[in-house]
Amino acid sequence: MSEILNANPTIRSAADLPSRRREPTKKIKTQRPFGLLSSTIPDSAYTPDPFNPSSSSESESSDNDEEVEPIDEQEIYDLIAPIQDPEHPLTLGSLSVVNLPDITLSSTLPPTSLYNPSLLPAITTVTVLVTPTITHCSLATVIGLGVRVRLEQALPPRFRVDVRIKEGTHSTAEQVNRQLGDKERVAAALENGTLMGVLRKMLEGC
Repeated sequence: MSEILNANPTIRSAADLPSRRREPTKKIKTQRPFGLLSSTIPDSAYTPDPFNPSSSSESESSDNDEEVEPIDEQEIYDLIAPIQDPEHPLTLGSLSVVNLPDITLSSTLPPTSLYNPSLLPAITTVTVLVTPTITHCSLATVIGLGVRVRLEQALPPRFRVDVRIKEGTHSTAEQVNRQLGDKERVAAALENGTLMGVLRKMLEGC
């Protein structure tokens, strides 16, 4: 990328970014996933696990194994804000490419007769609206892929990820959204070695 598309982006200071300190009272059992996207994210993206705080003792860890702490919009933001922009040595959070108000979670319960929270948890859809720094940004799809890959790798299987370009922020948003929502096209894109290299670099700081 020899030509800078947006040489003077608006940058937010770290102090202005949404944040919250959480007490490590409960944890979600997670492990490094396998499959198509498993080689995309570096090992550092899984350590430390933001949903698996260290326990004070092995017995305490065992006692809390079945406890699940709800994941909210702030925690989703904390996962994706550190992603590095593919053009600038800055994060998506500092560039306001991802913003807390543009993250929503919605849960879908199975039929009442089948619903058992301990055996069949509700499916939660995470929707993230991405705001490119300029309306003709040619890297919008790459940024969306980075957000999608990060969340699909970090969140438990009960989560579904929907990443879109925010309405009115990009000249070809409809086309980019079709690409980001098409699983086959996403899978094909992630087989591209050059693109995989870009995504790995974007996720190094996560």
